[in-house]
Amino acid sequence: MMRLVRQRGAAAAAGGAIVVDGARKATGGRARSRLAMTMVVFLAVFGAIGGRLVHLGLQDAAAGNAPRARITASRPDIVDRNGEVLATDIKTASLFAEPRRIVDVDEAIEKLATVLPDLDYEQTYRRLASDAGFVWLRRQLSPRQQADILALGVPGLGFRTEKRRFYPGGPTASHLLGLVNIDNKGIAGLEKYVDDQGLADLQATGLAVEGELAPVRLSIDLRVQHIVRDELVQAMERYKAIAAGAVMLNARTGEVVAMASLPDYDPNNPYNALDKDRLNRMSAGAYEMGSTFKAFTTAMALDSGKVAITDSFDASRPIRIAGFTINDFHGKRRVLSVPEIFIYSSNIGTAKMADVVGVEGHRAFLKRIGLLDRLDTELPEVARPTEPAEWKKISSVTISYGHGMTTTPLQTAVSAAAMLNGGRLIQPTFLPRSRARADAVAEQVLEPETSALMRRLFRLNVERGSGRRAEVPGFYVGGKTGTAEKVVDGRYSSDKRFNAFLAGFPADDPAYVVLVILDEPKPEREGIGATAGLNAAPTVGGIIRRAAPLLGVKPEFGHERDALLVSQQ
Repeated sequence: MMRLVRQRGAAAAAGGAIVVDGARKATGGRARSRLAMTMVVFLAVFGAIGGRLVHLGLQDAAAGNAPRARITASRPDIVDRNGEVLATDIKTASLFAEPRRIVDVDEAIEKLATVLPDLDYEQTYRRLASDAGFVWLRRQLSPRQQADILALGVPGLGFRTEKRRFYPGGPTASHLLGLVNIDNKGIAGLEKYVDDQGLADLQATGLAVEGELAPVRLSIDLRVQHIVRDELVQAMERYKAIAAGAVMLNARTGEVVAMASLPDYDPNNPYNALDKDRLNRMSAGAYEMGSTFKAFTTAMALDSGKVAITDSFDASRPIRIAGFTINDFHGKRRVLSVPEIFIYSSNIGTAKMADVVGVEGHRAFLKRIGLLDRLDTELPEVARPTEPAEWKKISSVTISYGHGMTTTPLQTAVSAAAMLNGGRLIQPTFLPRSRARADAVAEQVLEPETSALMRRLFRLNVERGSGRRAEVPGFYVGGKTGTAEKVVDGRYSSDKRFNAFLAGFPADDPAYVVLVILDEPKPEREGIGATAGLNAAPTVGGIIRRAAPLLGVKPEFGHERDALLVSQQ
């Protein structure tokens, strides 16, 4: 009995163990099946999502909507001759949108308009309502604008860091430096020159890396550039001119130390840069330069050997030729020596000197001294001179005193430097150039003796002639005035002038040439004239007075200079 009970208990115990083990196996099997199914479902879902993302990415790329890895490439700094920064890159934020993530397009635009009030509603709506994956909304925001847009909390908006060109001096050297476009590519001025020298290729290949581009050093002196522009601003206000311009050139190297043209623009906000009155008049504008050309005619006559400094010409009566009458503005009505023709700015005497040389010789001289060909320099905006299609005697006569052909003011200054520096024509440069390099590229176009005589005539004109108001004590300025009547409706106007003053200092051995132009200046006060001697000349004097000490030109006082025969009775 006891054995049976134990056997039954053992059997019961054994049976119970078997039942329990089978339940565990059944439960574990079902759990593993559910886990496997869950994993399969998740993999399927994520696979579908991943496939969709890949599809959308390929679709956007095909449509050209994907943002590029490099939005704007780096540019090198541009610095003046002393290392002062003229142009540099700064980081800025640009706003983009992902239209598919925009919940309410109208609401998004209304919020954006509170920060960007000039936002184009219709254009922005089309962009945000599209099926694109990426669209630009506004490039180059200010930090304040970025912060305000972030505060709006609009989903689907984002920012990308880009580079923006910044000009610390604002408009001070705008026409020289030029402009870049929204993608930081140079499109004008020396910015374009930098791209043309290989920067554009580096950018295209992604090798224009910030920190690895050496600064581009210019020949410009920022201090002098500021002075030149400031004097022009004052001159425009004082003489109520519609435009003004000036250039200072190193007469020994051809380096442009400063050049400005007004009206100008702020390259940091160049909304008006393309206005026609914002033209760079110094290099991109061609004008009849008036009586400044008498300096070239005089140099031509003396260099030809057919006219001596002691010669005289009868200027008592007007010249009548081809139906035109050539007269003097303030005629002396007598025989004038060559120096008198120069300081009294006699049209009659100058025309007679040109006639001695002849038409062919006249044109050949102007070409030799660089006034008939387009300047070869780094600045892209350079106009080509104009001349008569056929040179006749009347052409030579009028061109002798600055009418009948046009050239750029910069070109006039370059040729004047050759006239004063010993007769060496040196093409201008906006990059540093050593004296040795300048000597290597210089072309001898005048006899040194002719140049020495012209320096004396220039000085004489400031001492006793129309350039007296350009005098700066101690700096021995020499110069020549030019007052040209402007052409209006095909005829020369008697009350609209284009004035210029061309100067060199120190006149006995010029280190620098300065040219100032004033377009349609008015009398400073009632009862006086508006000729170049009354406005352009004192503007040159102001520039030299302020800039010469900065350039290391030391003043001299009490030093006697050689006298020059002025009058022959």
